[in-house]
Amino acid sequence: MAELMQNYIEDAESALLHTYNRYQVVLDRGDGVYLYDMEGKKYLDFVSGIAVFALGYNNQEYNDALKEQIDKLLHTSNYYYNVPAVEAAKKLKEVSGMDRVFFTNSGAEAVEGAIKAARKYAYLKDGKTDHEIIAMNHSFHGRTMGALSVTGNPKYREAFEPGIGNIRFADMNDFDSVLSCVNEKTCAIILETVQGEGGIYPAEQEFLQKIRELCDEKDILLILDEIQCGMGRTGYMYAWQKYGIKPDIMTTAKALGCGVPVGAFLMTEKVGQNSLKAGDHGTTYGGNPFVCAAVCKVLDLFEKNNIIENVRQISAYLEEKLDCLVAKYDFIQTRRGSGLMQGLVFDGPVAPVINAALDKGLILINAGADIIRFVPPLVIGKADVDEMISILESCLAQYQKG
Repeated sequence: MAELMQNYIEDAESALLHTYNRYQVVLDRGDGVYLYDMEGKKYLDFVSGIAVFALGYNNQEYNDALKEQIDKLLHTSNYYYNVPAVEAAKKLKEVSGMDRVFFTNSGAEAVEGAIKAARKYAYLKDGKTDHEIIAMNHSFHGRTMGALSVTGNPKYREAFEPGIGNIRFADMNDFDSVLSCVNEKTCAIILETVQGEGGIYPAEQEFLQKIRELCDEKDILLILDEIQCGMGRTGYMYAWQKYGIKPDIMTTAKALGCGVPVGAFLMTEKVGQNSLKAGDHGTTYGGNPFVCAAVCKVLDLFEKNNIIENVRQISAYLEEKLDCLVAKYDFIQTRRGSGLMQGLVFDGPVAPVINAALDKGLILINAGADIIRFVPPLVIGKADVDEMISILESCLAQYQKG
């Protein structure tokens, strides 16, 4: 079997475009909070497909809902209505408090739509096309050209410049830096409520409040990217709900479909009535019956299984255990994060720890070279946290010796 797995890895390297440096494992199946490779080796998963598999693997009710929809209807295009899309939109409006929904195929596409909506909103006010968007340094919004253009890390952008243009970058949690970017052309401010790839930085309450007030004063749209930090990950369905600061436009994806590729951008009624009109935006696959059946079932299971309450309870326990590691090891500088989106900051590269953990049956991921990110399925329990800490600590001992 080991030889078979190696053959698949070699086939992948000869057939797939090499845009990822993949770990040398072929994952074959999942159950609960565990993944299994082709050899049957078991891995505790604290990555959940990068904050996607909120409900864990092989959830029977979720699987059955998708199988049922497969037998009914997969795709129609958006020239027609379909029941799952309508039901999913209603449910998503209810849990988000937003008014209008546009389903996409991914988080990056949701960001693209949010950018277009903001620019169209500004265009309808003055007929000009030179409006600017303020984004945050160290942010990550996706790999497509618009999303890349508002991603605040030059290493992702430099080979693909010029981007969409008219983007200014400010610093997260530094309101003065935002204010210095504002001018009469500013149409939107976009940020992740909790920065993910940039290092697990939650927005500060005062910072977000001041931005909201600024946007209200100048009729600038506040766009909150909740692709990674949304869908219950912080102990609220959407992280901005913890702050009590509502955006004009928000993006969501990842755990929205729990494995099925679906995202959405949502907006208030005011923006909905004064931005994108028929013909301004579209998608062939977005909002098709299959993915929307997944969204419906995910939202139903979040409520039925009290996912938000579990996140609040278990995240407190996880924070406590991670804080113990910070206190115990000098090379771990701090912990930061919100809910089940946590990061441990090391004084050097974390790749050796992540690789050692994988060998020992624990799947972890980084957020920058020196940060281990913890984004497990939202159904984990205390025993899963204990198992993770035990494996991780055995790897830290090796790190310390090295």
